[in-house]
Amino acid sequence: MSLFTHVLACLFGIGSWVAINGMWVELPLIVPSIPEGWYLPSYLTIIIQMANIGPLFIMLMHRFRPGVLDERPVIYMIVTVGVVATFLLAFLWNRTLTLGGGEHSAALLSLSFLLSVVDCTSSVTFLPFMMRLQPRYLTTYFIGEGLSGLVPALVALIQGVGVVHCKNASVNVNFSMGNSSWGFDGELQAHYQPANFSAQGFFLFLSAMMMVCMGAFLLLNFHPAVAREHKSKGYTDDSQRVEKIDTSQAPNNETPEKRHMLDFSEGPVIKQHSSFGKGTYSTMELVFIFVVLAWVNALTNAVLPSVQAYSCLPYGNQAYHLAATLSSVANPVACFIAMFVPIRSLVLMGVLTVTGTGFGAYIMAMAALSPCPLLINHDLGAALIVITWVIFVLTLSYVKVIIGVILRDEGHSALVWCGAVVQLGSMLGALSMFPLVSVYRLFQSGDPCNTKCPK
Repeated sequence: MSLFTHVLACLFGIGSWVAINGMWVELPLIVPSIPEGWYLPSYLTIIIQMANIGPLFIMLMHRFRPGVLDERPVIYMIVTVGVVATFLLAFLWNRTLTLGGGEHSAALLSLSFLLSVVDCTSSVTFLPFMMRLQPRYLTTYFIGEGLSGLVPALVALIQGVGVVHCKNASVNVNFSMGNSSWGFDGELQAHYQPANFSAQGFFLFLSAMMMVCMGAFLLLNFHPAVAREHKSKGYTDDSQRVEKIDTSQAPNNETPEKRHMLDFSEGPVIKQHSSFGKGTYSTMELVFIFVVLAWVNALTNAVLPSVQAYSCLPYGNQAYHLAATLSSVANPVACFIAMFVPIRSLVLMGVLTVTGTGFGAYIMAMAALSPCPLLINHDLGAALIVITWVIFVLTLSYVKVIIGVILRDEGHSALVWCGAVVQLGSMLGALSMFPLVSVYRLFQSGDPCNTKCPK
């Protein structure tokens, strides 16, 4: 039944960020119908960072009440909230209220905040829960987490979101001023293709995906076949102590966080290099791992996605959709590669991080040059930006998975910190890009049909 458990772990991982990822890909369809217009992405950025109150609460509980918080009830709660919130979005997303003398999408923004709390909190609850299964299922979970971006993107492509056609307006406009007049003929206008199904149908799909996540979580907890896939006796980590606490077998009510993870009466003694986890890594190595984790998540979850449209749309709508879709495919592909080639070398991790950052720098440069980036009049330019996006996501996604595998071996608390640093990196990336994109407007977008660049 190993395959069955792998499928459940993957479906469980999909539920981690499918709701917010779905919101982002649906923006071109919902923005024209709401009073916030294209300010909505900026609002979403702030809302998502406010939602880090969820992970903060979890971290404070682990810090000040160690061993008290069981992540399973929290997961039941947040997934249920995700199911209900996405279902309500299907019927309330375009409802507005008059507040402060203006119209606002109160329901959309409020439900988006709830979904952000759900997804942000999943980073510090889903990963620690995976400690209850054997180590090989963690990579499968990361594949599912990658699919949480790909699946909504594919559905949005089927829906036809954001597809633009340039049509000749065939207008003659004369402006008279004294004895002079000017005429403008044949100007192109952008026409957005009608969606194949409504935003309501899309949000109902997201609600169904959250229900699938709940079903997978229930089976991971209670299905007899999956119970046999819970931690093997030969695999020793602090999650064993978590389970002992759950079954009241831990003497003197000791908690995992109260003892070092090497404190076992059985098994070989391993030299500790630090007090973190099993002590496998020194303090400097741990600092390197967590700095890389924060940096990689800042780039992949906030910094580069915020300028994806600026980097790709100048090369055409097809280049933009290819980059968005193929980069979403690259994430689970990287996880799949890590399943069979889990190289835990810190040197390789550093090399891949520098490589991915280099490709990210090219993407950022093209976004800064928008609406006239390099090679805009050549097919090579479009191909290069798509390939750059794919390699960028592929390399850094592999780094994220390997760090997850490394920290998984260090125990339950290490995975809690992993989720917290993921959110911290994403938050810092988003807060650094928000003023550059939305306040100072350092990036400029061109008209998809009329922008003319020098050859």
